[in-house]
Amino acid sequence: LIGLGLVHFLGDLLEPIMRPLFNLPGSSAFVLAMGYTSGAPIGAVLTGKIRRQNLCTKTEATRLMAFTNNASPLFIFGAIAVGMFDRPALGAIIASAHYFANICVGLILRFYGAKHQQSLSFRVHKQAGLLAKATRSLYRAYITDGRPLGKLLGDAIKSSIQTLLAIGGFIIIFSVIIEILSTIGLLTLLAKGLSFLLSSLQLDKNLHHALSCGIIEMTIGIKLTSETVAPLKEQLIVISIILGWLGLSIHAQAISMVADTDIDIRPYLFGRILHSIFAGILVTILIRFQNLAFVFRMPNPLLWKNPWLHSLHCLRFTLILLCIMTLLSLLLYLLSQLNYLRKYYFSQTYLKK
Repeated sequence: LIGLGLVHFLGDLLEPIMRPLFNLPGSSAFVLAMGYTSGAPIGAVLTGKIRRQNLCTKTEATRLMAFTNNASPLFIFGAIAVGMFDRPALGAIIASAHYFANICVGLILRFYGAKHQQSLSFRVHKQAGLLAKATRSLYRAYITDGRPLGKLLGDAIKSSIQTLLAIGGFIIIFSVIIEILSTIGLLTLLAKGLSFLLSSLQLDKNLHHALSCGIIEMTIGIKLTSETVAPLKEQLIVISIILGWLGLSIHAQAISMVADTDIDIRPYLFGRILHSIFAGILVTILIRFQNLAFVFRMPNPLLWKNPWLHSLHCLRFTLILLCIMTLLSLLLYLLSQLNYLRKYYFSQTYLKK
């Protein structure tokens, strides 16, 4: 999509909405939509790609990476709510807390580096208009790339396979690390440390071991949490904290995807800490409304059990999200143009007087 120029097209088209909200270029909207529907580490993968293409600055890429790595909807609704708890309605509670908390992280980090930021500023030619400028960017990017469609498709497949192999390798490595730490007793020490730090939450003692595993590898920690006999509310709090943190395994994956760029990792790790705190607080509030969660359940019960149906649904949701953002962006652009014309009219009237 980057080679075809679509991301450049969206970069110009969605700048009027992404800049005021997150202080990011319009090209980041594509990363945002994919990150929230496909799960980590796709946010880091795409952030690295648009940084290499110079579609954003170092500061903007650092900010973008900090809040576009999430757990996927399939994992939350399918693996956790249906597979581990057999209660689909819980998916809406966990997902709402997870995604809204990460958006809050993005809104907070919009101020990161703002004083020293050298933005690739957005300027719309008054004669051309937003759509015309976006179309020119698409054509210019495609011509500059120069690869034919077959070559683009082949490169995309090779890149995807390499990414999948890397992700699988990281999961295996950190699963082994958990076993090693458990065998030598360090995992027990980590659980005791977490018990001391989180003593104010008064969590069930069985959850401390699960949380310590979740800090290292997200999936294992959440599975162990679901198998404890702790109260449901406490289980959901711990799961939300783990989902917000994502685990060292995913951090290693994300960092490896941007290792050849100049993106600063520290704000990303800070964002994960903020995300886990916000998600834990939000799920505590939302659990009170779990009886209303059925409103958010998908009409097709097979959706979260069939990966193909889920993929199609996520694709549809991504397209809908991008369409909504495009319409809002065009509306904001039209309002700004009307405001510009109004000021121009009054200035001309004043000069004539």
